[in-house]
Amino acid sequence: MAAEHLSPEFIAQQRKRLEALRTQVLGGELNVNERKRAFTEEHGDEPEEFEDSAQDLAIEEVRQAQHDVDELRVADIQRALEKIDEGSYGLSDESGDPIPKARLEATPEAVLTVKEEEARERSRRTP
Repeated sequence: MAAEHLSPEFIAQQRKRLEALRTQVLGGELNVNERKRAFTEEHGDEPEEFEDSAQDLAIEEVRQAQHDVDELRVADIQRALEKIDEGSYGLSDESGDPIPKARLEATPEAVLTVKEEEARERSRRTP
C-alpha cells in the first residue's frame, strides 16, 4: 500500500534523512545533558544566589519544553521509518490520505497531513 506518488529512490533518500535526523535530535539532547552535568561538576558546591536559582528554574523549564518537543519529534521520526518498512510512507496514519511530496521534503517525519497535524497540535494545547 505504498504511496504511488513517491518513487523508491525518494523513499530511500528519505530513510537516510530520517536516520540522520534521529541521530541529530537525540544527539542534541545528549549534548544538553552533558553540558548540564559538566556545569554541576564544576560549580556544584558553590553557594547559590536566589537569582541563580530563578535563572536555573527558567532554564530548566525551557530545557523540559525542548525535551518534550524532541520526544514527540523522535516518535514521529521512528514512526516514519516504520512506515517505510511497512510500505505506507507518504500516507497519513490518521486518514490514509497521501501526504504531499513537498511536505515530506520539508518535514520527512510527517505522518499526518497538514490539516491533521494542526488538529493534533490544537488538541495538545487544550487541557
